[in-house]
Amino acid sequence: MMGPAHSLSGASAWTGAGAAAAAWGRPMPWPVLVVGALICAGAALAPDLDHKAATVSRAFGPISMALCGVVDALSTAVYKATRKKGDPRRNGGHRTLTHTWVWAVLCGAGASAVCAFGGRWGVLGVLFIHMVLAIEGLLWRQARLSSDVLVWLLGATSTWMLVEFLDKPGNGSDWFFTEPGQEYWWVGLPIALGALTHCVGDALTISGCPILWPIPIGRKRWYPLGPPKGMRFRAGSKVEIKVLMPLFMGAGGVGALGALGYIG
Repeated sequence: MMGPAHSLSGASAWTGAGAAAAAWGRPMPWPVLVVGALICAGAALAPDLDHKAATVSRAFGPISMALCGVVDALSTAVYKATRKKGDPRRNGGHRTLTHTWVWAVLCGAGASAVCAFGGRWGVLGVLFIHMVLAIEGLLWRQARLSSDVLVWLLGATSTWMLVEFLDKPGNGSDWFFTEPGQEYWWVGLPIALGALTHCVGDALTISGCPILWPIPIGRKRWYPLGPPKGMRFRAGSKVEIKVLMPLFMGAGGVGALGALGYIG
């Protein structure tokens, strides 16, 4: 899928998680619902860091482009080292390592660790990255017309304001992980969920997605999981724009109502 659809699906996934948490008896304070949806929307773009033309690779200028090169090289190396006889030979690393459940879990755990040990600046750094990506994904038309600096400034300003708000008692800095010193550990959850949502979205396209790596399926370790080929679509097609994106928006709204207790 393309960036806007990925971001919408990520935000929708988090509101759905909020509805599930409310049903489980661990409701999210509304600031966690909003901030988590934005984080998840940004994280749903991140797996494409293995492709130089992707939004996430261009979002932070030379820094993200250089990181893209590193991630692509790492993904290629892991693919070649772990492929089975049924996996095709390939040169690039797009839709390999970063499009797996392993990567999603590592990103979520890494973000939680940064928040746990990096203190306030660690939290601000993680949120800033994902706020910028959320802006690029959800407001993609406006972001394309603006300079990168303006997007970064909006991301930095919104990050600072949101953290100030979450820090107030009862607003959710300690949601889910409630012991002293576990503030903001929950940030890793929308990041992992966003990455997984990206993978599921790509699995619906013609190429499929090797979400289950390193679990082998038949003669392949990088099996491109997806529905029957007749149900798949091309990225950027009318199905994605006219059907899935409105569906994501509607599902996100229903999930938000459930998370806030209006549907139960």
